[in-house]
Formats: sequence, C-alpha cells, structure tokens
Amino acid sequence: MKITKVECLTVHPGWRKNLIFVRIETDAGIVGWGEAYSQYDRDRAIAAQVEEMGRYVVGRDPFEIRHILQVAFDDYAQRRASLEFHCAASGIEQALWDIVGKATDQPVYNLIGGKVRDRIRVYANGWSYKMRDADDYARAAEKVVESGFTALKLDPLPRPWRTYIPKQHIRQAVKTVRTIRDAVGPEVDILLDIHRRLAPMHAIDLANALAEFEPYWFEEPCQSENINALADVRAASPIPTVTGEALYGRAGFRPVLRERAVDIINPDVANCGGILELMYIAAAAEAEMIACSPHNYNSTTLALSATVHASAAMPNFIITEYFIPFEEFGQKICRNPLKPVDGYILLPEGPGLGIEVNEEVVRSMPGKPFPKRELPLPENEGPRAALPTKAF
Repeated sequence: MKITKVECLTVHPGWRKNLIFVRIETDAGIVGWGEAYSQYDRDRAIAAQVEEMGRYVVGRDPFEIRHILQVAFDDYAQRRASLEFHCAASGIEQALWDIVGKATDQPVYNLIGGKVRDRIRVYANGWSYKMRDADDYARAAEKVVESGFTALKLDPLPRPWRTYIPKQHIRQAVKTVRTIRDAVGPEVDILLDIHRRLAPMHAIDLANALAEFEPYWFEEPCQSENINALADVRAASPIPTVTGEALYGRAGFRPVLRERAVDIINPDVANCGGILELMYIAAAAEAEMIACSPHNYNSTTLALSATVHASAAMPNFIITEYFIPFEEFGQKICRNPLKPVDGYILLPEGPGLGIEVNEEVVRSMPGKPFPKRELPLPENEGPRAALPTKAF
C-alpha cells in the first residue's frame, strides 16, 4: 500500500479560529484523517507546511510512520523545527495512524500498547470566552456543571497579557474564582490557565491568593522556555503547576522533565508531533512521576479522538480538554462525534481513529481570514508594573 495524495483542508467551525484537517489517500482506497493545531493569524503558514511536507509523503508506505516523521525532521526540515513544522507533522502523523488502524481493522489504541482505561475524563473549556464580570463567570460555570462536566478551565486574569501586572489584576482573579467556587460547590474541579504571561513574583502571589479555592492546577504561569522561572513557581506554589502546550517534540520537554519544573505536562497531539510522539513524551514524564494531561484546543472530532486514543494507553494520564464551542461543528461534520457523558468520553471502538468524517460537509465550510485585531500601541500601555504582595 502506498500514499497517493496528501491534502490540507482549512475549515471554519463558526467560532474563533480556523481548523486544519489533513486527508491522506492510498492506492488501496483507504483514506486517513488527521488534524493539525492552528492559531489565528498563523493558520495559513501551518497549512502551507502541511502542503509542502505532504509532497514528500506521497509514494511512501503509510505503515512506516516513524521513518516518515524522521525524514520530515532530518531531511525535509533539516533539523530546523518550528510551531508550523510540528503542527503539520502532527496532522499527517494522525492521518497515517488512521490509515494503519483501518487497514488492520483495529482502533489506534490497540496498536500503541492497548488500553489501560475504558473512559477518558475531560474538562470543559471555551465556556467563558470574553467574559469579564465575576457573576457572568459563575452563571456560565453553573450551566457547564449542569450539562454533566465535573471539571472546567478558565483564565481568571483580565487582559492585556503582560509579564508585570498591578495588584488589581490579582484581586480581580481572586474575586472571579471565589464566585465560581461558590456557584459550583466544592466537588467540581476548577483548572486555572495563566497562558504563560506572568513573572514568577506575580505567579507565586496569584497561586497563594487562589489556593483557598482548591484549584485542580495552575497552568503555564510563566513562559515555558524559562525552566528556572517555572521551577521557582512550582517550588513556591501550593497548587500543582502545568506546562507543555507550547513545547514541541521530546526535545522540547526534556529540560522541563530533567529539572522537574512542573507537576503535570500538557502536550498537544496536534502540535507535539502526533500520537506516537505524545506517547514518548508521556512515557518520559512517567519515569519522573509527572502526570500527563493532553492539551486539546482543537476540534471535538479528529484531534480529540487522537488524544483519546493516546490517553487510553497512557498510564500517567489524568484528564484532557474538551472545547464546548466546537461541539456543534463536530456534530455537523462527523457522523459519530465523541460526546462526554458525566465528564467522561468512552473509547471509540471503530478502526483507526474511529471517527467517520462527512467529507462533503467539511468541504462546504472553508476557512476564513481572521479579522485584524486591535493590538496595543505604546500610548495604550500605561503603568502596569507592580510589586508583589501577599495581602489579599
């Protein structure tokens, strides 16, 4: 069996960013699907990488996944990786596993070691988009819990994203989380995402100020490349710390794991290198007694399914991400979308990724240019730096 075509389909799900799907044909009539991570204003560059890399995949045996990815890095990219490269490689790799699973009539998790669990816990995200008022967060959180989720994630800090912030930003975050905790009760897990924005002094202050609400985790308090900053926060934070969505491949995670700079990693199957690479990263973390919680700011179809298959075979898995605003799109383009029930997704049993894509519907929803954002000018900045304080 040989690969005859690699196609990139950029689609718009009706909310925020475009999604990037990868479709691979074979001379045996088997078609595989995958999904590359996308980011607003950069999705065209990622799609271009899928198309360029795909030219070198045509003519190869889809079973030779490891060699295809090695050639992509060593020879195609000449060992100069990037976000765009890793996203493209991830989408292609998922589609190859989909083909292999269909060819062998096996779900992917059976081909990567077999399942260690029958269901995958998920947390809700996307439910608080553009909210500012604490009461709005609380009412929305109540609806999320009423729909069956037992865990939800949010970024409690006001914008803009800056390294040094005033005390008022921390106070507002405390008010927001307190209001949510009061609304959902003590048993629902609240996950906090800081989006790599803070200096350690502010991150530590924020973690201490929020600890009384017993958050499940404190995600990406600092830039993920600054291992020392992450380690400083982990050492002082009463909340478990997380990083990984902006790290790519085993090499990107090596410094974090060696220094035990966090308690949990969250690599994304659509940008870390794919299913097998995610398994390698998780295994390395397992040896350091670090948990793995795959990131999934992707659709609720292909990338979610790839995540579920990897998580099923991952001993140190704890929870993964489900973006509620992409759910309607997933139901349109997928005949059997993965749907959480009481906060868990049951493992798909079909071959490959177990997802039946309606290609006609996918092609009817082409990507759209992302609207130009109003980014700050110097006069918009103002005095934002503040000294750390523990008085909240």
